[in-house]
Amino acid sequence: MFGVVFPNRSFPLDISTFTQIDTTHWLLDMNHFVGESYDSIREICIFLLNNYTLPPDKALALYIQSPGSNFLFCGAVTLSRPSAVLSLSWPEPGGGGVPQLTAPDASPLSAKIGVSIEDLAALPSLDVAAESKIERMALKVGENLFNFMQSFCGIDGSKLIVPTDILDRWFKKFQERAKRDPEYLKGFAL
Repeated sequence: MFGVVFPNRSFPLDISTFTQIDTTHWLLDMNHFVGESYDSIREICIFLLNNYTLPPDKALALYIQSPGSNFLFCGAVTLSRPSAVLSLSWPEPGGGGVPQLTAPDASPLSAKIGVSIEDLAALPSLDVAAESKIERMALKVGENLFNFMQSFCGIDGSKLIVPTDILDRWFKKFQERAKRDPEYLKGFAL
């Protein structure tokens, strides 16, 4: 049906590595894979296997859960997008208000990766981390433009006055710096 790979950390893991909860839900206990250092796993590749046909209106959604937190949606794959590398931004342990009651001799609570078959229309976005990266990059570019404009502006009451060609000047400077320093644009993508 599906498999996962932790890039640079594992061989492909098939569905048999997961605990099946019901016909549409599976869990991977991260204690069995990396112990308490689950938060060092920053990416996962999830993929549909060739012999599995997911209905066109369904998606295979991936969630993560730190000990004591709620599940957090990370992304999904579909028939038209049969694989994806998803960033794992683990929630703070205990941050979801989930009670952490365990017996004294019980094993410690662990982080989990959940996979479920869901209606495609009900999911927010297939790749949450990519959207978040784009938003952060847009914010950093906007901050760069604002800082550039501040160095040329005058103040008239509560309004900032800038030269009419300020956008052209900023964009030319932005392009020149990107050509000189290939690492410059990578700083906006973090």
